[in-house]
Amino acid sequence: MNLAVLGATGSVGASTLDVAARHPDRYQVFALTANRSADALLKLCRIHKPRYAVLSGTQENSGLRREFSKERTELLFGAKALDEIAAHADCKVVMAAIVGAAGLPSTLAAARAGKRVLLANKEALVMSGPLVIEAAKRSGAELLPIDSEHNAVFQCFSDRMAVRKIVLTASGGPFRTAPLEALAAVTPDQACAHPNWVMGRKISVDSATMMNKGLEVIEARWLFDMPPERIEVLIHPQSIVHSLVEYVDGSMIAQLSNPDMRVPIAHALGFPARIESGAKSLDLAALKNLNFERPDEARFPCLPLAYAALRAGGTAAAVLNAANEIAVEAFLGARLRFTAIAHVIADTLSALPGRPASGLEEILAADDHARRFAAARVLAQAA
Repeated sequence: MNLAVLGATGSVGASTLDVAARHPDRYQVFALTANRSADALLKLCRIHKPRYAVLSGTQENSGLRREFSKERTELLFGAKALDEIAAHADCKVVMAAIVGAAGLPSTLAAARAGKRVLLANKEALVMSGPLVIEAAKRSGAELLPIDSEHNAVFQCFSDRMAVRKIVLTASGGPFRTAPLEALAAVTPDQACAHPNWVMGRKISVDSATMMNKGLEVIEARWLFDMPPERIEVLIHPQSIVHSLVEYVDGSMIAQLSNPDMRVPIAHALGFPARIESGAKSLDLAALKNLNFERPDEARFPCLPLAYAALRAGGTAAAVLNAANEIAVEAFLGARLRFTAIAHVIADTLSALPGRPASGLEEILAADDHARRFAAARVLAQAA
């Protein structure tokens, strides 16, 4: 089965290639993509020998093209090439692992082309859930969630009509118990030191603010056709129970595993079969406690902002996501305080309320408008 990994040089891409390499009889790496990391992408091509590679953020470069051709890999350039690879007739499975809004067009292209789409890019559903879901229905595409929480719900989800609620778990990040007054002085390195998971810097900051969980609430609404009032978030510091589904009879079904992204990736790659992931087995006898607590909105103000955007509908979630990306980028660049991330998002949502959106162009326009407004708010916060 031919596999394209969009965002191959990131942590999810690395885990995907690790799982695929354990099953060479099942999967052939068809294409690998990166933004500008040419050296890292070339190293992966030497190992996995894909037919195509894409540098989506790089202009045409004949020297790079020659280097990749030595590995019998055709190198393509630009964002349009991502869409072409995602929809290629010879590609059957697409791992959508590009972080942020940049991953939306290629994810939508894969859905429209009827692929098995492994959704690690939550922003695609956050920004344009109805479009992606409708595209998948029309083409017959399979949308399989890769976020550990949504994959856990997928594994526990059977009769939708009997589901009372979905419970998404969150680790609480590195500042779950830190004094509130200390959060303003948090550094990017501190925010990126996740206690349980190995993730990229942007997603690590989202975990620290719990915006990551807010985006997952929006994603869950579209993946499982659940209204926001039936999607709950609980903090679970051990990151062992990845999510739960409660049914009308009072029973709850949970999925448990060690915090290793290869578990949900293997589930989605092999579905409906089960395949080896390489992850360590969970030692239940060694677990001392499994704790759960409700998130403190004063500590995690980004979470209620995400619920508000979801309820507002239209372009509001795209505005939320765009403002968050701008604010997190500014924080990582030491241009914004950690606690100001939520302020920038709230100000942007207030100024740009959700409007109806029937197509991708309207969503991308809202995204662009929100980015420009949020960038101005970053400057105002820094002044």
